Amino acid sequence: MRYHIDTIPVWDAMKLNGECPLCALRRKVELMDVDRYLGASVMEPDTRIQVNEKGFCQRHHKMLTEKKNKLGHALMCHTHLKTTMKKAFSAFDTAKDGARKESGAPLMKRMMGKAGGKEDILRAAKQLREMGSTCILCDSIDENMQRYAYTFLHLYQNDSAFRRAFAASRGVCLPDAALLMEMAACEMSGQMLKDLIEDLCNATAASLVKLEGDLEGFTLKFDYRNADKPWGDSRDALERTVTKLRSWCIGEEPNPK
Repeated sequence: MRYHIDTIPVWDAMKLNGECPLCALRRKVELMDVDRYLGASVMEPDTRIQVNEKGFCQRHHKMLTEKKNKLGHALMCHTHLKTTMKKAFSAFDTAKDGARKESGAPLMKRMMGKAGGKEDILRAAKQLREMGSTCILCDSIDENMQRYAYTFLHLYQNDSAFRRAFAASRGVCLPDAALLMEMAACEMSGQMLKDLIEDLCNATAASLVKLEGDLEGFTLKFDYRNADKPWGDSRDALERTVTKLRSWCIGEEPNPK
């Protein structure tokens, strides 16, 4: 098998009966990784090399800041900054060369777009954009989620109780439905693949239908004529809908406190 199988976290996430067990696992990994990168990992050479190269995305910079370990955060940012400066300065030189090439070309070449300088400027812009699109935390989370998705499929194939629990669940969020479909198409076949896809689609579709009703109920509560109408399951419908559509990002933490 390509991944070490650890079924307990996946079973625990399923038992939470939330909108998406994989979202619960992803959030757990994310919080653990943030703590890890602000802990002893700050001084580990291998980790620092990766941080220097990739840095962190906006979301994870915000999470690191909220942990109130500014020294650890600053140490990683400092070496990442020095690495990025070298790349940025090279891109700046490319852009300036392109601008000079463009301005010095004959008018006819410039009008025909054959001066060649704009290609250099666009290449420099692409390089700068790529510098801001990498995140070591995102990569770590994605790697862990591949492992959990694989374990999810392993459980589905080998544990009838898990199959029943999943079929009776709220399914998963749409991004994780795509993740499971892609991996299932590579790892499964025949009747088992058919069963998994049907359970995945049916459970998630039923959840979407319920969410639509719950969300409508939520909006109707803002009409004064419905002030005394019971909330039912609509009080947190907005947060649950966002989770189902885009993966968890708002509302109560998907794991117990």
